[in-house]
Amino acid sequence: MTKLTHIDENGRASMVDVGQKINSERIAVARGSVLMQPETLALIVAGTMKKGDVLTTAEIAGTMAAKKTSDLIPMCHPLLLTHINVRCTINQDKNCIDIEATVRLHGKTGVEMEALTAVSTAALTIYDMAKAVDRQMRLTDIRVVRKSGGKSGDWAFV
Repeated sequence: MTKLTHIDENGRASMVDVGQKINSERIAVARGSVLMQPETLALIVAGTMKKGDVLTTAEIAGTMAAKKTSDLIPMCHPLLLTHINVRCTINQDKNCIDIEATVRLHGKTGVEMEALTAVSTAALTIYDMAKAVDRQMRLTDIRVVRKSGGKSGDWAFV
């Protein structure tokens, strides 16, 4: 059985000591989607939602959230991120907005949680801005799709 890194020898939650790890470039990419009614997507595309520009606002919210991940997730280290890119893309075929976040740093720990937080917050922002017209929206498929760097090396979701 694999030992969990955030559990100490007594079974208590514990922040991982990364002090002895070697700095390396670490990148994580996460994705997710917000499914909605075609009429809702049309309003977002047209830019006629009462709360404003949904896509830009969601991208900014995701960027801000990535920087605050350690304030939200108890065992995450505060990190000096060197790059955050959050993109929301209209997917007319699936009546959704696809979200992708790429986060990078040169440091001792990975940035998967920051990428996931960026996608989740962008999705929540889309929901918040469009819920008045579509309460049935679904946030879905939020996951890490790629990471690189560190001791465990490169990984991609197949």
